[in-house]
Amino acid sequence: MKPRRHIYTLLVVLATLAMAGCHHEEEWNNDAVGNFEALWQIMDQHYSFFAYKNVDWNEVHSRYRARVGNNMTNQELFELCGEMLKELRDGHTNLIASHDVSRYWIWEQYPVNYDERTIDEHYLNFDYKRVSGIKYQILTDNIGYMYYGNFAIGMGDGNLDLILSHLATADGLIIDVRNNGGGYLTNVEKLVSRFIDQRIHAGAITHKNGPGHNDFAQPFDYYFEPTKNHIHYLKPVVVLTNRSSFSATNNFVAIMKSLPNVTIVGDTTGGGCGLPFTSELPNGWRIRFSSCPITSPDGQLTEFGVEPDVKVDMTDEDLARGHDTILDRAIELLISTKT
Repeated sequence: MKPRRHIYTLLVVLATLAMAGCHHEEEWNNDAVGNFEALWQIMDQHYSFFAYKNVDWNEVHSRYRARVGNNMTNQELFELCGEMLKELRDGHTNLIASHDVSRYWIWEQYPVNYDERTIDEHYLNFDYKRVSGIKYQILTDNIGYMYYGNFAIGMGDGNLDLILSHLATADGLIIDVRNNGGGYLTNVEKLVSRFIDQRIHAGAITHKNGPGHNDFAQPFDYYFEPTKNHIHYLKPVVVLTNRSSFSATNNFVAIMKSLPNVTIVGDTTGGGCGLPFTSELPNGWRIRFSSCPITSPDGQLTEFGVEPDVKVDMTDEDLARGHDTILDRAIELLISTKT
């Protein structure tokens, strides 16, 4: 397999190809109508999930264009454009201005399913180690626990060796990525490579190669290799998820789910399987959107999330008793593998 930096470079190149020719033959005026039309066309030509999400973008244009006039204030235009973008149901799609950022955020509808204080107090007894943004310790019943809350925080191979050497004697390991909103795919590969002993198919990446909604190049399959000359953990693993496990974390969970010794416990992840890219409107507002779809190892788009193997929700009653029901279930599963 190519080195990690080459895979990351490939992702950037594909995103760039997805926006190739992003300059518009028509020069849009820097007024409300012009900026609205520029936004709509950028999305029309380069967004990746119209068909997958069954969105009629022309119908959306007709409905929202009727509400646009050059007498609108910037705030009114921004709110209308943000409302239009919500039709895509995409957490990677944001309109970014100096005064605000539009977003599609549905996770408030679901159980939070994570409370850091409960774990720190009742499971870790406020006694844990932290390296490279990873909190870790061995729990009772000799079960290892590591919490990684941000894939944007880098991790060195030496730091991972330190963590896994401490957890090596544990009979099973829990990797908690609840409330991890994503980050760098290179960190996904670096972490996964510690839990495999052979080359695995990690998924496929594709890009738009034309302005049509279904104009896509052939998918590029990519693979992960086990890291060499470093510590691995190949005993049973449980990954904990919730609806705020998004973007790169969604990718991590999809790949880990394909491994035979891994079980996913908790709630469906938040989704987000399109590599984001950014373009600009005439007035300087930026539009960020999903440009390159990434499929899971089994060839599925996980834009709406990865379902757990074992569905568990936490309740207020659980928390009042000092219990993380999702973590409890993971511990039970790992203890059962010892018998």
